[in-house]
Amino acid sequence: MDDSTDALHADPSHHRGHEQQAIDRMWDFADPAASEERFRAAAADETLSVHGRAVMATQLARAMGLQHRDEEALAVLAELEGADPGDSDEEAAELRARIALERGRMAAAGERLDEAVPEFTRAVREAALGGSTFLVLDALHMLALNDTGHEEEWAAEGFDILEGVRDPRLKRWGVALHNNLGWTKHDGGDAQAALYHFQKAVDAADRYGTAGQQHVARWSVGRALRTLGRTDEALGIQRELALARPDDPYVRAEIEALEPAPTEAEPTIEP
Repeated sequence: MDDSTDALHADPSHHRGHEQQAIDRMWDFADPAASEERFRAAAADETLSVHGRAVMATQLARAMGLQHRDEEALAVLAELEGADPGDSDEEAAELRARIALERGRMAAAGERLDEAVPEFTRAVREAALGGSTFLVLDALHMLALNDTGHEEEWAAEGFDILEGVRDPRLKRWGVALHNNLGWTKHDGGDAQAALYHFQKAVDAADRYGTAGQQHVARWSVGRALRTLGRTDEALGIQRELALARPDDPYVRAEIEALEPAPTEAEPTIEP
């Protein structure tokens, strides 16, 4: 094992405060296969608590799901439901929330929203019982992304929670909530409201987010500006992003859409 799970070897009362930090260090969403191996090792690490191993197994299932191995992932989650949930009612509720989240993510990826939405709703309830604000926000952001017609309501619940927290890792959820709501507004034909939320996502990303989130948030601002006809501003943003990530195909596509087509020279008539 590497030191990513060292925090989980501490006294059980500290586990829940450190779990997400350990998970964050172990995840590489660009390489779910490598992440799977890390979480598989952690889920089998007997130096971790029972609850800690179960949490790592939920992330093992998520890594499998990202590789479209849903049957294997669901089997892992089903096994967790029959396992020892932890040392307290709060830990048991947190584990149920994580299981519901991962089931919901797989259902959403398969466009089975009638399955996904109830799982995410269950995750909100269980996360609240478990006292995990992080998981409440995770589930709310998934509902805001997938519960058609209720996106703004779920996002508003998330924004209300964010108003009352200070933890930068919790504040980071503002990036996803604003970005997702921005796309809901954009796709619904309200590009001005979309721009507002994309700009709020930039603010949150700059204060609390990752470099990748900062990049995507700015790209989204540029995309909304293009829809609004503010092409010079949009092109300036995309060109700046291209300097940092010249191989980003989405940035290249926006630049191609924004740059004026080259004019053909007037044909000359030979005397």
